[in-house]
Amino acid sequence: MPQTSLLVVDIGNTNVSLGIFDYADDEGKLTHHWRLSTHREQTSDELGIALHSLFDHDERQVSQISDVILSSVVPPMVPIWERVAFKLFSLPPMVVGPGMRTGMPVRYENPHEVGADRIVNSVAAYDMYGGPIIAVDFGTATTFDCISREGEYMGGVITPGIHISMEALFERTSKLHRVEIAKPRSVIGKTTTSALQSGLLFGYAGMVDAMVEKILPELGADARTIATGGLARRIAEESKAIEEVVPFLTLEGLRILFEKNR
Repeated sequence: MPQTSLLVVDIGNTNVSLGIFDYADDEGKLTHHWRLSTHREQTSDELGIALHSLFDHDERQVSQISDVILSSVVPPMVPIWERVAFKLFSLPPMVVGPGMRTGMPVRYENPHEVGADRIVNSVAAYDMYGGPIIAVDFGTATTFDCISREGEYMGGVITPGIHISMEALFERTSKLHRVEIAKPRSVIGKTTTSALQSGLLFGYAGMVDAMVEKILPELGADARTIATGGLARRIAEESKAIEEVVPFLTLEGLRILFEKNR
Protein backbone atom coordinates (compact mmCIF):
# COMPACT_ATOMS: atom_id res chain seq x y z
CA MET A 1 0.00 0.00 0.00
CA PRO A 2 1.54 3.38 -1.00
CA GLN A 3 2.14 5.83 1.84
CA THR A 4 -0.40 8.61 2.19
CA SER A 5 -0.25 11.73 4.32
CA LEU A 6 -3.06 13.50 6.18
CA LEU A 7 -2.92 17.17 7.15
CA VAL A 8 -5.00 17.97 10.25
CA VAL A 9 -5.90 21.56 11.14
CA ASP A 10 -7.53 22.78 14.36
CA ILE A 11 -8.51 26.47 14.24
CA GLY A 12 -8.82 27.93 17.73
CA ASN A 13 -9.53 31.46 18.90
CA THR A 14 -5.86 32.09 19.72
CA ASN A 15 -3.85 29.50 17.76
CA VAL A 16 -4.11 27.20 14.78
CA SER A 17 -2.62 23.76 15.47
CA LEU A 18 -1.51 21.68 12.50
CA GLY A 19 -0.05 18.23 12.08
CA ILE A 20 0.86 15.68 9.42
CA PHE A 21 0.06 12.02 9.89
CA ASP A 22 1.96 9.68 7.60
CA TYR A 23 0.19 6.39 6.87
CA ALA A 24 1.94 3.11 6.31
CA ASP A 25 0.02 -0.17 6.55
CA ASP A 26 -3.14 1.82 7.33
CA GLU A 27 -1.72 3.21 10.60
CA GLY A 28 -1.27 6.97 10.90
CA LYS A 29 1.73 8.38 12.79
CA LEU A 30 2.16 12.04 13.70
CA THR A 31 5.43 13.10 12.07
CA HIS A 32 5.19 16.91 11.99
CA HIS A 33 3.31 19.49 14.03
CA TRP A 34 3.19 23.28 14.09
CA ARG A 35 1.29 26.14 15.67
CA LEU A 36 0.30 29.45 14.07
CA SER A 37 -1.40 32.48 15.59
CA THR A 38 -5.04 32.90 14.61
CA HIS A 39 -5.53 36.12 12.64
CA ARG A 40 -9.09 36.53 11.41
CA GLU A 41 -8.04 39.17 8.87
CA GLN A 42 -5.54 36.90 7.10
CA THR A 43 -6.26 35.97 3.51
CA SER A 44 -5.98 32.50 2.03
CA ASP A 45 -2.90 33.67 0.09
CA GLU A 46 -1.15 34.79 3.30
CA LEU A 47 -2.01 31.54 5.05
CA GLY A 48 -0.87 29.56 2.04
CA ILE A 49 2.53 31.27 2.10
CA ALA A 50 2.88 30.60 5.86
CA LEU A 51 1.95 26.95 5.43
CA HIS A 52 4.26 26.54 2.45
CA SER A 53 7.12 27.98 4.54
CA LEU A 54 6.47 25.45 7.32
CA PHE A 55 6.55 22.61 4.80
CA ASP A 56 9.78 23.89 3.23
CA HIS A 57 11.43 24.32 6.64
CA ASP A 58 10.72 20.68 7.52
CA GLU A 59 11.55 19.47 4.00
CA ARG A 60 8.02 18.33 3.21
CA GLN A 61 6.39 18.64 -0.19
CA VAL A 62 2.82 19.91 -0.47
CA SER A 63 2.31 17.26 -3.15
CA GLN A 64 2.73 14.56 -0.45
CA ILE A 65 -0.57 15.53 1.22
CA SER A 66 -3.37 13.22 0.11
CA ASP A 67 -6.12 14.35 2.51
CA VAL A 68 -7.03 17.30 4.76
CA ILE A 69 -9.38 17.54 7.74
CA LEU A 70 -10.09 20.68 9.73
CA SER A 71 -12.08 21.74 12.75
CA SER A 72 -12.79 25.31 13.81
CA VAL A 73 -14.37 27.34 16.60
CA VAL A 74 -13.96 30.45 14.42
CA PRO A 75 -16.59 30.02 11.66
CA PRO A 76 -15.29 32.82 9.37
CA MET A 77 -11.94 31.03 9.14
CA VAL A 78 -13.41 27.84 7.65
CA PRO A 79 -13.90 29.10 4.05
CA ILE A 80 -10.45 30.71 4.17
CA TRP A 81 -8.80 27.43 5.09
CA GLU A 82 -10.92 25.60 2.54
CA ARG A 83 -9.45 27.90 -0.13
CA VAL A 84 -5.95 27.21 1.23
CA ALA A 85 -6.55 23.47 0.84
CA PHE A 86 -7.75 23.92 -2.75
CA LYS A 87 -4.85 26.20 -3.69
CA LEU A 88 -2.03 24.17 -2.11
CA PHE A 89 -3.27 20.60 -2.31
CA SER A 90 -6.12 20.68 -4.85
CA LEU A 91 -8.23 18.99 -2.19
CA PRO A 92 -11.63 19.70 -0.64
CA PRO A 93 -10.98 19.36 3.12
CA MET A 94 -13.17 17.27 5.39
CA VAL A 95 -14.73 19.70 7.92
CA VAL A 96 -15.78 18.61 11.41
CA GLY A 97 -19.43 19.52 11.88
CA PRO A 98 -23.03 18.29 11.91
CA GLY A 99 -23.54 15.05 10.03
CA MET A 100 -20.02 13.77 10.62
CA ARG A 101 -19.78 10.25 12.02
CA THR A 102 -18.13 10.46 15.45
CA GLY A 103 -19.33 7.24 17.06
CA MET A 104 -20.09 9.33 20.16
CA PRO A 105 -23.67 10.22 21.15
CA VAL A 106 -23.88 13.84 22.34
CA ARG A 107 -26.09 14.28 25.42
CA TYR A 108 -26.06 18.09 25.27
CA GLU A 109 -29.52 19.71 25.22
CA ASN A 110 -28.53 21.34 21.92
CA PRO A 111 -25.70 19.31 20.34
CA HIS A 112 -25.00 22.10 17.84
CA GLU A 113 -23.77 24.29 20.71
CA VAL A 114 -20.79 22.03 21.41
CA GLY A 115 -17.56 23.39 19.94
CA ALA A 116 -15.89 21.21 17.33
CA ASP A 117 -12.68 21.09 19.34
CA ARG A 118 -14.51 19.68 22.36
CA ILE A 119 -15.98 16.82 20.33
CA VAL A 120 -12.60 16.15 18.72
CA ASN A 121 -10.89 16.00 22.13
CA SER A 122 -13.60 13.77 23.55
CA VAL A 123 -13.42 11.29 20.68
CA ALA A 124 -9.65 11.08 21.08
CA ALA A 125 -9.80 10.74 24.87
CA TYR A 126 -12.32 7.88 24.73
CA ASP A 127 -10.49 6.15 21.87
CA MET A 128 -7.19 6.28 23.76
CA TYR A 129 -8.31 5.63 27.35
CA GLY A 130 -11.93 4.49 27.39
CA GLY A 131 -14.45 5.91 29.83
CA PRO A 132 -15.43 7.46 32.06
CA ILE A 133 -12.90 10.20 31.40
CA ILE A 134 -12.49 13.95 31.82
CA ALA A 135 -10.48 15.81 29.18
CA VAL A 136 -9.23 19.21 30.35
CA ASP A 137 -8.07 21.58 27.60
CA PHE A 138 -6.05 24.65 28.58
CA GLY A 139 -6.77 26.89 25.60
CA THR A 140 -8.29 30.34 25.22
CA ALA A 141 -10.92 28.93 27.58
CA THR A 142 -10.22 26.12 30.01
CA THR A 143 -12.71 23.37 29.22
CA PHE A 144 -13.63 20.13 30.97
CA ASP A 145 -15.25 17.56 28.68
CA CYS A 146 -16.90 14.55 30.29
CA ILE A 147 -17.31 11.19 28.55
CA SER A 148 -19.27 8.35 30.11
CA ARG A 149 -18.26 4.72 30.50
CA GLU A 150 -20.39 3.94 27.43
CA GLY A 151 -18.63 6.57 25.31
CA GLU A 152 -21.29 9.30 25.45
CA TYR A 153 -20.43 12.98 25.50
CA MET A 154 -22.20 14.10 28.68
CA GLY A 155 -21.31 17.81 28.62
CA GLY A 156 -18.74 19.71 30.60
CA VAL A 157 -17.50 22.94 32.12
CA ILE A 158 -16.12 26.14 30.56
CA THR A 159 -14.03 28.67 32.49
CA PRO A 160 -11.91 31.64 31.34
CA GLY A 161 -8.45 30.58 30.26
CA ILE A 162 -5.32 31.53 32.17
CA HIS A 163 -4.16 34.10 29.62
CA ILE A 164 -7.63 35.67 29.43
CA SER A 165 -7.62 36.08 33.21
CA MET A 166 -4.18 37.67 33.12
CA GLU A 167 -5.17 40.05 30.31
CA ALA A 168 -8.30 41.07 32.21
CA LEU A 169 -6.18 41.93 35.27
CA PHE A 170 -3.71 43.87 33.13
CA GLU A 171 -6.45 45.87 31.39
CA ARG A 172 -8.49 46.61 34.52
CA THR A 173 -5.70 47.50 36.96
CA SER A 174 -3.11 50.23 36.58
CA LYS A 175 -0.35 48.66 38.71
CA LEU A 176 -0.47 45.03 37.55
CA HIS A 177 1.42 43.75 34.54
CA ARG A 178 1.72 40.69 32.33
CA VAL A 179 3.91 37.92 33.72
CA GLU A 180 5.31 34.62 32.52
CA ILE A 181 3.23 31.67 33.72
CA ALA A 182 5.94 30.09 35.86
CA LYS A 183 6.26 28.52 39.28
CA PRO A 184 7.25 31.08 41.93
CA ARG A 185 9.63 30.18 44.76
CA SER A 186 6.80 30.30 47.30
CA VAL A 187 3.02 30.39 47.35
CA ILE A 188 3.13 33.64 49.30
CA GLY A 189 4.46 36.11 46.75
CA LYS A 190 7.15 38.55 47.87
CA THR A 191 6.84 40.67 44.71
CA THR A 192 3.92 41.62 42.47
CA THR A 193 5.28 39.31 39.78
CA SER A 194 5.56 36.29 42.09
CA ALA A 195 2.16 37.04 43.63
CA LEU A 196 0.57 37.03 40.16
CA GLN A 197 2.41 33.85 39.20
CA SER A 198 1.23 32.15 42.40
CA GLY A 199 -2.37 33.14 41.80
CA LEU A 200 -2.38 32.06 38.17
CA LEU A 201 -0.48 28.77 38.51
CA PHE A 202 -1.58 27.48 41.92
CA GLY A 203 -5.00 29.07 41.59
CA TYR A 204 -5.77 27.33 38.32
CA ALA A 205 -4.35 24.01 39.54
CA GLY A 206 -6.59 24.28 42.59
CA MET A 207 -9.57 25.14 40.40
CA VAL A 208 -8.94 22.04 38.28
CA ASP A 209 -8.75 19.80 41.34
CA ALA A 210 -11.90 21.30 42.86
CA MET A 211 -13.82 21.02 39.59
CA VAL A 212 -12.81 17.39 39.04
CA GLU A 213 -13.87 16.61 42.61
CA LYS A 214 -17.30 18.09 41.83
CA ILE A 215 -17.60 16.21 38.52
CA LEU A 216 -16.70 12.73 39.80
CA PRO A 217 -19.95 12.03 41.71
CA GLU A 218 -21.92 12.70 38.52
CA LEU A 219 -19.59 11.02 36.01
CA GLY A 220 -18.18 8.15 38.07
CA ALA A 221 -15.69 7.96 40.92
CA ASP A 222 -13.30 5.94 38.76
CA ALA A 223 -13.14 8.53 35.96
CA ARG A 224 -9.64 9.40 34.79
CA THR A 225 -8.53 12.97 34.10
CA ILE A 226 -6.18 13.89 31.26
CA ALA A 227 -5.05 17.31 30.06
CA THR A 228 -4.00 18.97 26.84
CA GLY A 229 -3.22 22.48 25.63
CA GLY A 230 -0.27 24.81 25.84
CA LEU A 231 -0.11 25.11 29.64
CA ALA A 232 -1.28 21.59 30.44
CA ARG A 233 2.07 20.25 31.59
CA ARG A 234 2.78 23.22 33.84
CA ILE A 235 -0.62 23.03 35.53
CA ALA A 236 -0.47 19.23 35.77
CA GLU A 237 2.71 19.49 37.85
CA GLU A 238 0.70 21.30 40.55
CA SER A 239 -2.57 19.38 40.17
CA LYS A 240 -3.54 16.24 42.08
CA ALA A 241 -6.36 15.37 39.67
CA ILE A 242 -4.56 15.34 36.31
CA GLU A 243 -3.15 11.87 35.66
CA GLU A 244 -1.60 12.37 32.26
CA VAL A 245 -0.80 15.13 29.78
CA VAL A 246 -1.56 14.39 26.11
CA PRO A 247 0.00 17.25 24.10
CA PHE A 248 -1.52 16.31 20.73
CA LEU A 249 -4.94 15.11 21.84
CA THR A 250 -6.81 17.35 19.37
CA LEU A 251 -4.60 16.38 16.43
CA GLU A 252 -5.09 12.69 17.25
CA GLY A 253 -8.84 13.28 17.49
CA LEU A 254 -8.88 14.76 14.00
CA ARG A 255 -7.02 11.73 12.69
CA ILE A 256 -9.54 9.39 14.33
CA LEU A 257 -12.50 11.34 12.89
CA PHE A 258 -10.94 11.29 9.43
CA GLU A 259 -10.54 7.51 9.63
CA LYS A 260 -14.18 7.12 10.73
CA ASN A 261 -15.46 9.21 7.81
CA ARG A 262 -13.18 8.57 4.86
